[in-house]
Amino acid sequence: LCSGWGGERRVQVTFKFFIYTFTGSVLMLIGLLYLHFQTPDRSFSIEAFYNLANQKGWNQSLVFWLLFAAFAVKMPIFPFHTWQPDTYEQSPTAVTMVLSGLMVKMGVYGMIRWVLPVVPNAAWSWGDVVSTMAVIGIIYASILAIRQDDLKRLIAYSSIAHIGIMALAIFSETHLAMQGVMMQMFNHGVNIIGLWIVVELIERQFGTRKLSELGGIAAKAPALAILLVVMALANISLPLTNAFVGEFMMFSGIFTSTLSQYNTLFTVFALLSIILAAVYTLTMIQKVFFGPVNERTVNAHDIRFNEKLALSILVVLIFAFGVYPQPLLNITDGYSQSIITNSTKVLSQTFK
Repeated sequence: LCSGWGGERRVQVTFKFFIYTFTGSVLMLIGLLYLHFQTPDRSFSIEAFYNLANQKGWNQSLVFWLLFAAFAVKMPIFPFHTWQPDTYEQSPTAVTMVLSGLMVKMGVYGMIRWVLPVVPNAAWSWGDVVSTMAVIGIIYASILAIRQDDLKRLIAYSSIAHIGIMALAIFSETHLAMQGVMMQMFNHGVNIIGLWIVVELIERQFGTRKLSELGGIAAKAPALAILLVVMALANISLPLTNAFVGEFMMFSGIFTSTLSQYNTLFTVFALLSIILAAVYTLTMIQKVFFGPVNERTVNAHDIRFNEKLALSILVVLIFAFGVYPQPLLNITDGYSQSIITNSTKVLSQTFK
């Protein structure tokens, strides 16, 4: 889809994306084959793989890095992220929605469903390394987001920062953080799809996504301005929006984790992303909707009713789960607790 209907660099970017994801898939296949030969009955059953966590005599660290690399590419987290900004920029917006709304979550799901239960000892041993990578990625992506002039690249780097927080929360291995990750998977999907819709509407009307070529739209397109502001503020986890609940739970879980002696340091550095997110988000809003009108935006008009309706549905979800997140909490509570309980059980047996 990207190579057929993408931007000018679509072929180059598609090849880069293919190399990253194909390499990750091959590494995962090698890891699964290794696990297969370690099971007593040569099984590919996920339950058989889970049972290996209690057994000794096989290389958990090897499997950890094989599986981790595969899912880290899909999330992506630093330094496996370089395919994402280019791919988001060059892909049609509909494709970008699928990548950011679904494929990224597959990577997060893989970490939770495969890495922690199958190789809990290695996940604990390498947890500080992964957390350091995540923190570097959070700060790095947030700073780069501030420097972007293209709306798609700005949102791409913002997404990398958010995913970095999820990775940090996963490897803190606390119930609160894990539940926050599961909630944030849904919330991030809602928020970023809303942002992509708004970006597409802006590009269709004005023929550009560059912040330097936009301005003064709010006066002539107030509905579009209000909807983007809501999506953008939800993206930076403003209180009463859906992302605030998940992010608060993740940071609380990271801070209270007992698996790492550096949990406080990780939390402090990760919290800097909130300040940086406010900078690039408010800068984006100011440059797109305020300031002087230019030749591109002088004839701006507001969005149509059906476009308002589609975005309004997302706005309702943003505030509904921001004010009353209990349905999501009920759904995620049992599974997040089971993941942490099983991991803790294996670790306690290891260090008896």
